[in-house]
Amino acid sequence: MKKVLLGAIVFLASLLIYKSCTEEREEKAMLKESSMLIQQELKNVSKLIVTEGHFAEVYNYKDSKALFGSLILADKKALVVVNADVTVAYDLSKVDVEIDEGLKIVRINSIPEPEIKINPDFEYYDVTADYLNPFNAKDYNKIKNTVKSSLLKKIEASSLKSNAENRLVSELSKLYVLTNSLGWTLEFNQKQVGSVNELETMGKTMLN
Repeated sequence: MKKVLLGAIVFLASLLIYKSCTEEREEKAMLKESSMLIQQELKNVSKLIVTEGHFAEVYNYKDSKALFGSLILADKKALVVVNADVTVAYDLSKVDVEIDEGLKIVRINSIPEPEIKINPDFEYYDVTADYLNPFNAKDYNKIKNTVKSSLLKKIEASSLKSNAENRLVSELSKLYVLTNSLGWTLEFNQKQVGSVNELETMGKTMLN
């Protein structure tokens, strides 16, 4: 009888140890799979989020050169029409992300600055210049720099950057949905994210 009881105890103990080891292996496999899914989602959203816009600018350029003291003024001028395509982008491959498998936490530590690209097309009209004050490369560079500075101010005052920010937060929201469904925690700028709306608020705060 004692041998039967001892055998039963050994069998139950072996069964419990086997079950425990099996569950531990399954848990590690699930953790690894979850981590791989999160890394894949990070890879999927690591693309440029682009907002495009078009701006037009009319610029009157004038330059006067005094000769022989102030006795003679040599003038040059031009009417410049500029049509510019503008893109605002975030390179999400530059997002600083940390994955803590042990605590099941995904931390977004920082996001990159937006990349603003301006592709202007210049058309020159009514270009006149005095023989003693001709147009040269310096004038064209000055026009381009002045127009670019003006366009940047228009971009800042437009909705282009805010639209790009909204698209960026929308991409990051996909990561929150995934981590939440897998039982992981998402932290943004050292704060735990509790909802998509909360992530949007955090993202806009960090961007501004």
